[in-house]
Amino acid sequence: MQLTIKQVFNNNSAIVDLDSSQKAIVKGKGIAFNKSKGSKIDSSKIEKIFYLDTVDSQKNLYFLLKDIPIDVVTTTYEIVDYARKQFNYSVEDYIYITLSDHIYGAYKRYMEGDYQPSHIPDMSDKYIEEYLIASAGVNIINQNLKINLPSSEIRNIALHFINAHTNAETTAVDLTKKVDFTKLIKRVLLRNNIFRTKSNRNYYDRFMVHLQYLEQRLNNMSADTKFDRKFELEMERDYPGSTSIAKQVSAEIKKARGVELNNKELLYFIIHIQRITQEDGLNDAR
Repeated sequence: MQLTIKQVFNNNSAIVDLDSSQKAIVKGKGIAFNKSKGSKIDSSKIEKIFYLDTVDSQKNLYFLLKDIPIDVVTTTYEIVDYARKQFNYSVEDYIYITLSDHIYGAYKRYMEGDYQPSHIPDMSDKYIEEYLIASAGVNIINQNLKINLPSSEIRNIALHFINAHTNAETTAVDLTKKVDFTKLIKRVLLRNNIFRTKSNRNYYDRFMVHLQYLEQRLNNMSADTKFDRKFELEMERDYPGSTSIAKQVSAEIKKARGVELNNKELLYFIIHIQRITQEDGLNDAR
C-alpha cells in the first residue's frame, strides 16, 4: 500500500494522508529520505504510526512543531499511544502539548547538566495504571532521545496522565462564566512578588502553558479522596510557601469560576510554583 506524504519532518518521520480527512505521523528508518510533499511511501516500511484522529489533534501537532523538536513530539505521541492501546486509557487532547513541553524541558535540563529529580510524592499505590504508563514512558524517552532520566521522572509523567484522564467522575461547573486564568493567576503571583525572570523563565513559561488548558481540566475535575488529601498535607509540610500561594490561586479560581481545585490539581500548582520560586532563591524566604 502506498501512502502520500503531506509533510516531511526528517529522514525518519513524516505526516501522511490516509484518506480525505484522516492523517497520521509515520516513523521508520529512512522512510522519508529524499522525499517531499506528494511523494509516495511504502506502508511496509512504517515502524510506528500515530493517528491524528481529530481536528484538535492535528492543530495541536502544528502548534507543537513551532517550538519543539519533532523527535520530542513523536516521543510524546508514542507514550500516549501506548497508554491508549495497552490500558485503554482515555486522555484529553491537550496532553500532547503539556507532555511534549515537559519532556522537552526535561531533555534540555538533562543535556545542560541541570536536571533535578522530581519533588512530586510517590502516588503509585493509588494510581497504578498511570505509573505503569509513566514507567514505560520514561523508557521510551530515554531510548528515543538517547538520554538517561532517573526513575523519579516517572512521577512527573504519571501526574500528566492523572490530570488529563477523562474517565473520572466529574464535578458540575458553570460553563457560562468565562475567566482569563492566566491574568487571574499572574495577579496572585505578583501579589507574592513572583515575576518572570531570566533564571525562572523556563519554569514560568511552562506554568503558563499549563494554564491554557485549565478550563478543560476544571470541566473534568474529579472528587478528592482521603489519599489525595494525604498528599496535600505532605506538600504543605514540605513546601509551605508554595502551598500557601497555590491555595490563594485556588481561592481566586473558586471566586471567579465557582469550582475549587481538587488536590491533584493543587499538587500540580504547588510543584510549578515551587520550581519557579526555587530558581529565584525565594523558597527560603517563604
